[in-house]
Parts: sequence; structure tokens; C-alpha cells
Amino acid sequence: MNIEEHGWHSTSLDQWMGLRVHGHAGRPIVAFPPQDGSRTDFESFGMIGSVAHLIEAGRITVISVDSVDAQSWTNQSMRVADRARRHEEFDRYLVDELVAWVAGRTGRDTMWTTGCSMGAYHAANAYFRHPDVFDGVVAVSGLYQLGDFVGETDELGVHYNSPLRYLPALDDEWYLDRYRAGRICFVCGQGAWEDDMLADTRAMGAVLAAKAIPAFVDIWGHDVNHDWPWWQKMLPYELERMEV
Repeated sequence: MNIEEHGWHSTSLDQWMGLRVHGHAGRPIVAFPPQDGSRTDFESFGMIGSVAHLIEAGRITVISVDSVDAQSWTNQSMRVADRARRHEEFDRYLVDELVAWVAGRTGRDTMWTTGCSMGAYHAANAYFRHPDVFDGVVAVSGLYQLGDFVGETDELGVHYNSPLRYLPALDDEWYLDRYRAGRICFVCGQGAWEDDMLADTRAMGAVLAAKAIPAFVDIWGHDVNHDWPWWQKMLPYELERMEV
């Protein structure tokens, strides 16, 4: 398997950001790590191994990125407005820097996103905010609003980074047409530590259905826990079903 390590000093974030590439061809998929994680997590916790057959067959290339969660949503010592501002800088890094790099590396102008737990939040939020460059998402066991991190607040930076807040009122056909043309999957188990994620997954399914946006919303069994061994089964299954 082709493996590459890259990185640069991000002008958007004013810090060095690394990424790790697995693959040589196929659809590029940007993989977000779980809470406070790094670009090595997808490999270290077996997710790359779980989709190795797709990578080696040239069907996908996985680009794993670093997070800045500890500088934004999960940093309880910062004001909510400052956390939102830092996340916006991360969003600019994704759109202004990472997307161009991936396009140059793969020759493709659009890409999918994926992630588990908080990585699923980032994958979904990036997809719904920027459907012109992200045209598919596989979100695994995520929360899709930020209440657990920031509480109940009307801060606009929170609202517009919480898919379960901004999607219900969204009626802009530019966005809706792109969502309807994209490939969307939300998957979650019903086992240990999944209650909140299960509720948000079902809520996302309801919002998408109300907007006539096609999506796979896949609820796995009561033995399926919020943990890597199950995510290793979910991701390749959903990618195959989405005909990646």
C-alpha cells in the first residue's frame, strides 16, 4: 500500500498541519480523527486496515488530517465565541488549503468525507457547509450539534456549525440540489455509549427525509457499541453499499 506523510504551515491556522495519505488512485476521502485526535488515528485504530482492499484496488485514497478540537470546541477554558472563531479558521484550512492540495495530488476536484465519533461531526459539517467540494459523506456514530461541548447558546458560530440546527431551516436550492446529487450515509449502533449518537443519527435522518435528500441512515444492532472494532466493520460495509 502506498503511504505518504505530508504537511505545511497553514496560513489559515498559523500552525503546522500534517496529513497522511493511504492509496494511489480512486476517490479521495478526507478522514477526520475522533475528539482531539490526529492524522495517525485512522491507521493506529485499524480503520485503514478495514478498507485496505478498497485502497489497494485503487478505488479510494484516504487522506487523514489532524484536528484542532483542543483549540476549539473541546477547550472548556475558552469563550464560546473564541472556540467558534478557531473552528472557522480550521474550516478555512480545509477549503482554502486542503482541498486544493488533494485536488492537485489526486486530479479530482471533489472528494468525500468520513470520520467516527467527533470525526463524524466534522465530516458531516464539512459536507453540508461545502457541497461544492465535498460530494459524499460517511458519518459513523457522531453527534451533529455542539450542545455537549458548549451548552445551550445562541452564538451564531455554534448555530452555523451544528447541522441539526442549520439544516432544518435551510431552503437555498443551491445547497439542496447539491445535497440531493451527493452520496450521504449516517450509521450508528444501539449498544453501549451510543445513546446520544443514536438520537442525533435518527434526527439527521428525519431532517434529510423532510428535505427530500436521499441518504442511507443505517441503525445497527443493540450489541454494536461506540468503539473502534464496530467502526472497522461499519466503514467498509457502508462504502461498498455506496458503490465507492
